[in-house]
Amino acid sequence: MPRLMGVDIPGKKRVEFALRYIHGIGPARARDLVAKANINPLKKADDLTDDEVTRIATMLQEFTLEGDLRREVQGNIRRLISIGCYRGGRHRKGLPVRGQRTSTNARTRKGPRKTVGVVRGKENRAAAKAE
Repeated sequence: MPRLMGVDIPGKKRVEFALRYIHGIGPARARDLVAKANINPLKKADDLTDDEVTRIATMLQEFTLEGDLRREVQGNIRRLISIGCYRGGRHRKGLPVRGQRTSTNARTRKGPRKTVGVVRGKENRAAAKAE
């Protein structure tokens, strides 16, 4: 299991897919890295030689990845909140930021429902009072 940028990438997967486990590397960037490093895209991450791993590692130095990228994104969100803009307010309230609807959907941002059931009808009210 090779280690790049402080992340253990899965050795059983192809290099192109294993590189995506590093925060900040997506499909396009992974494909470009493999092509520029002259690595066979069908090769598994465990089969990489030390030379190939160092080639990839030196190319990764050009990008903002992992902890630095996470810090930068959090800083951007904190800035939006502090200047009091609309997007910052949405972040503060935990609502969708990019214009999605919230009357339905948006469950992951809004969290679990906080509704209370309603008792209807005379017989139900009488049963509810008896309890």
